[in-house]
Amino acid sequence: MQALHTQLSFELTRFKAKKESIETLFIGGGTPSTVSPELYVPIFKLLQPYLKKDAEITTEANPNSASKVWLEGMKNLGVNRVSFGVQSFDAAKLKALNRAHNPEQARESILQAKALGIEHISLDLIYNYQGDTKALLLKDIETAFSLPIDHISAYELTIEGGTKFAETPEVRQDDENLAFFVSKQIEKHGFKAYEISNFGTYQSQHNKGYWQIKDYIGAGAGAVGFLKERRFYPSTGIEAYIENPLHVTEETLTEDELLTERIFLGLRSNIGIEKATLCAEMQKRTDFLCEEKKLIATSTHYYNENFFLSDELALYILG
Repeated sequence: MQALHTQLSFELTRFKAKKESIETLFIGGGTPSTVSPELYVPIFKLLQPYLKKDAEITTEANPNSASKVWLEGMKNLGVNRVSFGVQSFDAAKLKALNRAHNPEQARESILQAKALGIEHISLDLIYNYQGDTKALLLKDIETAFSLPIDHISAYELTIEGGTKFAETPEVRQDDENLAFFVSKQIEKHGFKAYEISNFGTYQSQHNKGYWQIKDYIGAGAGAVGFLKERRFYPSTGIEAYIENPLHVTEETLTEDELLTERIFLGLRSNIGIEKATLCAEMQKRTDFLCEEKKLIATSTHYYNENFFLSDELALYILG
Protein backbone atom coordinates (compact mmCIF):
# COMPACT_ATOMS: atom_id res chain seq x y z
CA MET A 1 0.00 0.00 0.00
CA GLN A 2 2.96 2.35 0.55
CA ALA A 3 3.91 2.06 -3.13
CA LEU A 4 0.32 2.83 -4.10
CA HIS A 5 0.29 5.86 -1.80
CA THR A 6 3.55 7.10 -3.33
CA GLN A 7 2.28 6.77 -6.89
CA LEU A 8 -1.07 8.39 -6.11
CA SER A 9 0.64 11.38 -4.50
CA PHE A 10 2.73 11.85 -7.64
CA GLU A 11 -0.20 11.36 -10.03
CA LEU A 12 -2.32 13.94 -8.22
CA THR A 13 0.46 16.43 -8.95
CA ARG A 14 0.81 15.32 -12.57
CA PHE A 15 -2.93 15.67 -13.12
CA LYS A 16 -2.93 18.93 -11.13
CA ALA A 17 -5.98 17.66 -9.28
CA LYS A 18 -8.03 20.37 -7.62
CA LYS A 19 -10.02 20.09 -4.43
CA GLU A 20 -13.20 18.09 -5.02
CA SER A 21 -12.32 17.28 -8.64
CA ILE A 22 -12.53 13.47 -8.56
CA GLU A 23 -15.98 12.30 -9.68
CA THR A 24 -15.45 8.54 -9.36
CA LEU A 25 -13.13 6.20 -7.51
CA PHE A 26 -12.83 2.55 -8.50
CA ILE A 27 -11.01 -0.14 -6.49
CA GLY A 28 -10.51 -3.13 -8.69
CA GLY A 29 -8.10 -5.10 -10.79
CA GLY A 30 -8.20 -8.40 -8.96
CA THR A 31 -9.38 -9.14 -5.47
CA PRO A 32 -9.84 -5.97 -3.37
CA SER A 33 -11.94 -7.94 -0.88
CA THR A 34 -8.87 -9.90 0.26
CA VAL A 35 -7.35 -6.67 1.61
CA SER A 36 -8.48 -5.49 5.04
CA PRO A 37 -10.34 -2.15 5.05
CA GLU A 38 -7.82 -0.81 7.56
CA LEU A 39 -5.11 -0.99 4.89
CA TYR A 40 -7.15 1.26 2.60
CA VAL A 41 -7.39 4.03 5.22
CA PRO A 42 -4.20 5.93 4.18
CA ILE A 43 -5.34 5.87 0.53
CA PHE A 44 -8.76 7.29 1.40
CA LYS A 45 -7.17 9.95 3.63
CA LEU A 46 -4.97 11.02 0.71
CA LEU A 47 -7.86 11.15 -1.76
CA GLN A 48 -10.60 12.51 0.51
CA PRO A 49 -9.90 16.22 -0.13
CA TYR A 50 -10.17 15.64 -3.89
CA LEU A 51 -13.36 13.57 -3.92
CA LYS A 52 -16.54 15.35 -4.89
CA LYS A 53 -19.23 15.16 -2.21
CA ASP A 54 -21.42 12.92 -4.38
CA ALA A 55 -18.56 10.89 -5.88
CA GLU A 56 -19.31 7.34 -6.98
CA ILE A 57 -16.94 5.10 -4.98
CA THR A 58 -16.93 1.52 -6.24
CA THR A 59 -15.09 -1.57 -5.11
CA GLU A 60 -14.99 -4.92 -6.82
CA ALA A 61 -15.45 -7.91 -4.54
CA ASN A 62 -15.28 -11.68 -4.65
CA PRO A 63 -18.26 -13.30 -2.88
CA ASN A 64 -16.09 -15.70 -0.88
CA SER A 65 -13.98 -12.93 0.68
CA ALA A 66 -16.52 -10.09 0.89
CA SER A 67 -17.55 -10.80 4.46
CA LYS A 68 -19.99 -8.66 6.43
CA VAL A 69 -17.06 -7.19 8.38
CA TRP A 70 -15.19 -6.33 5.17
CA LEU A 71 -18.26 -4.79 3.51
CA GLU A 72 -19.03 -2.73 6.61
CA GLY A 73 -15.44 -1.52 6.81
CA MET A 74 -15.48 -0.44 3.16
CA LYS A 75 -18.82 1.32 3.57
CA ASN A 76 -17.41 3.23 6.54
CA LEU A 77 -14.60 4.44 4.27
CA GLY A 78 -17.18 5.87 1.87
CA VAL A 79 -17.77 3.05 -0.61
CA ASN A 80 -21.28 3.43 -2.03
CA ARG A 81 -21.16 0.86 -4.83
CA VAL A 82 -20.00 -2.77 -4.86
CA SER A 83 -19.50 -4.86 -8.00
CA PHE A 84 -19.55 -8.59 -7.20
CA GLY A 85 -17.68 -11.01 -9.48
CA VAL A 86 -20.43 -13.64 -9.40
CA GLN A 87 -20.02 -14.99 -12.98
CA SER A 88 -22.74 -17.63 -12.46
CA PHE A 89 -25.09 -19.10 -9.87
CA ASP A 90 -24.48 -22.61 -11.23
CA ALA A 91 -22.18 -24.61 -8.92
CA ALA A 92 -20.70 -26.79 -11.66
CA LYS A 93 -19.96 -23.80 -13.90
CA LEU A 94 -18.32 -21.89 -11.04
CA LYS A 95 -16.08 -24.87 -10.34
CA ALA A 96 -15.16 -25.16 -14.02
CA LEU A 97 -14.37 -21.43 -14.12
CA ASN A 98 -12.06 -21.98 -11.13
CA ARG A 99 -14.03 -19.58 -8.96
CA ALA A 100 -13.49 -19.82 -5.21
CA HIS A 101 -17.09 -19.09 -4.23
CA ASN A 102 -20.31 -21.07 -4.45
CA PRO A 103 -23.82 -19.84 -5.39
CA GLU A 104 -24.93 -19.43 -1.78
CA GLN A 105 -21.91 -17.26 -0.94
CA ALA A 106 -22.74 -15.06 -3.92
CA ARG A 107 -26.33 -14.59 -2.80
CA GLU A 108 -25.36 -14.02 0.84
CA SER A 109 -22.70 -11.41 0.09
CA ILE A 110 -25.11 -9.37 -2.04
CA LEU A 111 -27.82 -9.53 0.63
CA GLN A 112 -25.30 -8.45 3.28
CA ALA A 113 -24.25 -5.46 1.17
CA LYS A 114 -27.88 -4.38 0.86
CA ALA A 115 -28.55 -4.89 4.59
CA LEU A 116 -25.57 -2.65 5.39
CA GLY A 117 -27.10 0.12 3.32
CA ILE A 118 -24.69 0.14 0.36
CA GLU A 119 -26.54 2.23 -2.20
CA HIS A 120 -25.60 0.57 -5.51
CA ILE A 121 -24.96 -3.14 -6.05
CA SER A 122 -23.83 -4.76 -9.28
CA LEU A 123 -22.88 -8.28 -10.33
CA ASP A 124 -21.03 -9.80 -13.27
CA LEU A 125 -22.24 -12.76 -15.33
CA ILE A 126 -20.25 -14.69 -17.93
CA TYR A 127 -21.73 -16.50 -20.92
CA ASN A 128 -20.51 -18.63 -23.81
CA TYR A 129 -18.53 -20.89 -21.55
CA GLN A 130 -18.48 -24.47 -22.81
CA GLY A 131 -21.81 -26.10 -22.01
CA ASP A 132 -23.76 -22.88 -21.56
CA THR A 133 -27.38 -23.22 -22.58
CA LYS A 134 -30.30 -20.81 -22.65
CA ALA A 135 -31.81 -22.67 -19.71
CA LEU A 136 -28.68 -22.29 -17.57
CA LEU A 137 -28.25 -18.62 -18.45
CA LEU A 138 -31.93 -17.89 -17.88
CA LYS A 139 -31.64 -19.39 -14.39
CA ASP A 140 -28.57 -17.21 -13.72
CA ILE A 141 -30.47 -14.11 -14.84
CA GLU A 142 -33.59 -14.93 -12.85
CA THR A 143 -31.50 -15.59 -9.73
CA ALA A 144 -29.71 -12.29 -10.24
CA PHE A 145 -33.02 -10.43 -10.38
CA SER A 146 -34.20 -12.09 -7.19
CA LEU A 147 -31.46 -10.10 -5.44
CA PRO A 148 -31.31 -6.36 -4.56
CA ILE A 149 -29.15 -5.17 -7.47
CA ASP A 150 -29.42 -2.17 -9.77
CA HIS A 151 -26.78 -3.16 -12.34
CA ILE A 152 -25.56 -6.22 -14.27
CA SER A 153 -22.46 -6.63 -16.43
CA ALA A 154 -22.81 -9.61 -18.79
CA TYR A 155 -19.56 -10.54 -20.50
CA GLU A 156 -18.82 -13.08 -23.17
CA LEU A 157 -15.98 -15.37 -22.12
CA THR A 158 -12.68 -14.30 -23.64
CA ILE A 159 -9.47 -16.31 -23.60
CA GLU A 160 -6.38 -14.29 -22.71
CA GLY A 161 -2.76 -15.38 -22.95
CA GLY A 162 -1.08 -16.40 -19.72
CA THR A 163 -4.32 -17.54 -18.11
CA LYS A 164 -5.41 -21.07 -17.24
CA PHE A 165 -7.89 -21.08 -20.12
CA ALA A 166 -5.21 -20.18 -22.68
CA GLU A 167 -4.21 -23.84 -22.58
CA THR A 168 -7.78 -24.97 -23.26
CA PRO A 169 -9.30 -22.43 -25.68
CA GLU A 170 -12.01 -24.94 -26.56
CA VAL A 171 -13.84 -24.04 -23.33
CA ARG A 172 -15.11 -20.94 -25.09
CA GLN A 173 -18.27 -21.40 -27.10
CA ASP A 174 -18.89 -19.36 -30.24
CA ASP A 175 -22.65 -18.91 -30.14
CA GLU A 176 -23.67 -15.35 -30.99
CA ASN A 177 -27.31 -16.23 -30.36
CA LEU A 178 -26.55 -16.47 -26.65
CA ALA A 179 -25.41 -12.84 -26.66
CA PHE A 180 -28.77 -11.74 -28.09
CA PHE A 181 -30.59 -14.03 -25.67
CA VAL A 182 -28.79 -12.74 -22.56
CA SER A 183 -29.32 -9.12 -23.55
CA LYS A 184 -33.02 -9.65 -24.28
CA GLN A 185 -33.68 -11.51 -21.02
CA ILE A 186 -31.92 -8.87 -18.90
CA GLU A 187 -33.82 -6.05 -20.60
CA LYS A 188 -37.10 -7.93 -20.01
CA HIS A 189 -36.50 -7.30 -16.31
CA GLY A 190 -36.27 -3.56 -16.85
CA PHE A 191 -32.48 -3.19 -16.97
CA LYS A 192 -31.84 -1.23 -20.16
CA ALA A 193 -28.47 -1.64 -21.86
CA TYR A 194 -26.36 1.51 -21.76
CA GLU A 195 -23.38 -0.33 -23.29
CA ILE A 196 -23.06 -3.64 -25.10
CA SER A 197 -22.25 -5.53 -21.86
CA ASN A 198 -23.76 -3.27 -19.18
CA PHE A 199 -27.35 -2.93 -18.01
CA GLY A 200 -29.08 -1.26 -15.12
CA THR A 201 -31.51 1.15 -13.58
CA TYR A 202 -28.28 2.78 -12.39
CA GLN A 203 -25.52 3.58 -14.91
CA SER A 204 -21.97 3.37 -13.60
CA GLN A 205 -20.31 6.77 -13.85
CA HIS A 206 -16.92 5.06 -13.66
CA ASN A 207 -17.71 3.04 -16.79
CA LYS A 208 -19.09 6.04 -18.66
CA GLY A 209 -15.99 8.06 -17.84
CA TYR A 210 -13.88 5.55 -19.76
CA TRP A 211 -16.18 5.61 -22.77
CA GLN A 212 -16.22 9.41 -22.79
CA ILE A 213 -12.40 9.29 -22.76
CA LYS A 214 -12.17 11.47 -19.68
CA ASP A 215 -8.86 11.90 -17.86
CA TYR A 216 -8.26 9.35 -15.10
CA ILE A 217 -5.48 8.26 -12.76
CA GLY A 218 -4.47 4.61 -12.80
CA ALA A 219 -2.60 3.64 -9.64
CA GLY A 220 -1.23 0.17 -8.93
CA ALA A 221 0.63 -2.57 -10.77
CA GLY A 222 -0.62 -2.61 -14.36
CA ALA A 223 -3.19 0.17 -13.79
CA VAL A 224 -3.42 2.44 -16.84
CA GLY A 225 -3.89 6.20 -16.55
CA PHE A 226 -4.96 8.72 -19.18
CA LEU A 227 -4.39 12.48 -19.47
CA LYS A 228 -5.43 14.36 -22.63
CA GLU A 229 -3.61 12.45 -25.40
CA ARG A 230 -1.25 10.42 -23.19
CA ARG A 231 -1.59 7.01 -21.58
CA PHE A 232 0.54 5.97 -18.62
CA TYR A 233 1.53 2.37 -17.93
CA PRO A 234 3.08 1.51 -14.53
CA SER A 235 5.02 -1.74 -14.09
CA THR A 236 2.77 -4.79 -14.40
CA GLY A 237 4.75 -7.00 -12.05
CA ILE A 238 3.90 -6.43 -8.40
CA GLU A 239 7.48 -6.73 -7.14
CA ALA A 240 8.78 -4.33 -9.80
CA TYR A 241 5.97 -1.91 -9.01
CA ILE A 242 6.68 -1.96 -5.27
CA GLU A 243 10.39 -1.38 -5.95
CA ASN A 244 9.68 1.66 -8.14
CA PRO A 245 6.04 2.78 -8.22
CA LEU A 246 6.94 5.90 -10.21
CA HIS A 247 8.34 3.97 -13.18
CA VAL A 248 5.77 4.68 -15.89
CA THR A 249 5.87 4.12 -19.64
CA GLU A 250 4.07 6.81 -21.66
CA GLU A 251 2.18 6.43 -24.93
CA THR A 252 1.06 9.46 -26.94
CA LEU A 253 -2.05 8.94 -29.05
CA THR A 254 -2.57 10.78 -32.33
CA GLU A 255 -5.75 12.73 -33.08
CA ASP A 256 -6.80 9.97 -35.47
CA GLU A 257 -6.29 7.28 -32.83
CA LEU A 258 -8.32 9.22 -30.29
CA LEU A 259 -11.11 9.83 -32.81
CA THR A 260 -11.19 6.12 -33.67
CA GLU A 261 -11.58 5.29 -29.97
CA ARG A 262 -14.34 7.87 -29.57
CA ILE A 263 -16.26 6.41 -32.51
CA PHE A 264 -15.96 2.77 -31.39
CA LEU A 265 -16.74 3.52 -27.74
CA GLY A 266 -19.50 5.96 -28.58
CA LEU A 267 -21.33 3.49 -30.80
CA ARG A 268 -21.13 0.58 -28.35
CA SER A 269 -22.66 2.72 -25.59
CA ASN A 270 -25.22 5.45 -25.06
CA ILE A 271 -22.43 8.05 -25.11
CA GLY A 272 -22.82 8.47 -28.86
CA ILE A 273 -20.57 10.42 -31.22
CA GLU A 274 -20.31 14.18 -31.07
CA LYS A 275 -20.96 15.53 -34.58
CA ALA A 276 -18.32 18.23 -34.25
CA THR A 277 -15.56 15.61 -33.94
CA LEU A 278 -16.21 14.15 -37.40
CA CYS A 279 -14.79 15.47 -40.65
CA ALA A 280 -17.20 16.26 -43.52
CA GLU A 281 -16.69 12.89 -45.22
CA MET A 282 -17.33 10.97 -42.00
CA GLN A 283 -20.43 13.06 -41.34
CA LYS A 284 -21.71 12.26 -44.82
CA ARG A 285 -21.33 8.51 -44.18
CA THR A 286 -22.92 8.84 -40.74
CA ASP A 287 -25.86 10.80 -42.14
CA PHE A 288 -26.38 7.99 -44.66
CA LEU A 289 -26.57 5.51 -41.76
CA CYS A 290 -29.23 7.72 -40.21
CA GLU A 291 -31.20 7.69 -43.48
CA GLU A 292 -30.98 3.89 -43.42
CA LYS A 293 -32.23 3.95 -39.82
CA LYS A 294 -29.04 2.35 -38.52
CA LEU A 295 -28.33 5.40 -36.33
CA ILE A 296 -30.34 8.28 -34.91
CA ALA A 297 -29.24 11.90 -34.78
CA THR A 298 -29.82 14.89 -32.53
CA SER A 299 -28.60 18.41 -33.14
CA THR A 300 -25.23 17.55 -31.56
CA HIS A 301 -24.75 13.75 -31.53
CA TYR A 302 -25.21 10.48 -33.37
CA TYR A 303 -26.51 7.51 -31.37
CA ASN A 304 -26.64 3.77 -31.96
CA GLU A 305 -29.59 1.75 -30.65
CA ASN A 306 -28.21 -1.66 -31.66
CA PHE A 307 -24.91 -2.10 -29.85
CA PHE A 308 -24.30 -5.47 -31.52
CA LEU A 309 -23.72 -3.62 -34.81
CA SER A 310 -21.34 -1.08 -33.29
CA ASP A 311 -18.06 -2.38 -34.76
CA GLU A 312 -19.46 -2.66 -38.30
CA LEU A 313 -20.96 0.83 -38.10
CA ALA A 314 -17.73 2.29 -36.74
CA LEU A 315 -15.67 0.76 -39.54
CA TYR A 316 -18.09 2.15 -42.13
CA ILE A 317 -17.89 5.66 -40.66
CA LEU A 318 -14.08 5.53 -40.55
CA GLY A 319 -14.03 4.48 -44.18
